[in-house]
Amino acid sequence: MAEEKNTKEYFMKLALKEAEKARAIDEVPVGAVVVKDGKVIARAHNLREKNQQANAHAEMLAIQKASRKLGTWCLDECDLYVTLEPCMMCTGAIVLSRIRNLYYGTDDPKGGAIESLVNIRLIKHINHHPQIESGILKEPCSTILTEFFREKRKKPKRKREDFRKNNE
Repeated sequence: MAEEKNTKEYFMKLALKEAEKARAIDEVPVGAVVVKDGKVIARAHNLREKNQQANAHAEMLAIQKASRKLGTWCLDECDLYVTLEPCMMCTGAIVLSRIRNLYYGTDDPKGGAIESLVNIRLIKHINHHPQIESGILKEPCSTILTEFFREKRKKPKRKREDFRKNNE
C-alpha cells in the first residue's frame, strides 16, 4: 500500500531521511524540511562539524534554502518539519522567518527552546508565534539520536583537528 503524501508523518519521514544523511557523515542526526502548498521546497541536515560553523543546524540551513528559493525572508506560508525540538538559535530563526507551523518529532530536554527548557508560547512580546505540534513520529526521531550517541560513547573522542583533516 502506497503511503499517503501531504501528511505530517510523510513530511517527518523526509526529515528523518535528512537525519540519516547527517548520521552517515558523523553529524548529530537531525533533519528538517520546509513545505509550502504541500510541496517540499527545502531540505537540510546538520552540517556543523563538516562546515565548522556553529549555526549549521538543519533548521537554519533549511530556512536559508527556502528563503533563497522563494526570494524572501518571510516564510509565512511555509511549514517546518524537524526531527528534534529546535534550540534557542533555531527557534529565533523560526520566529523571525514567520514559519506558519512547526512540527517536530522528539523533545530536547537539554537544549529545546519550544517547550522543554524555554516555552516559546509564554513569551508574550514576540510578534509571531508559529503553530506548534510535537511528537510526530516521536519514536524513530528519538531512536536515531539515542543510537548515534550510544555509538559515540563507545568510540574514543576524536580531536577537532582530526575531524577537519578528514573533511577537507
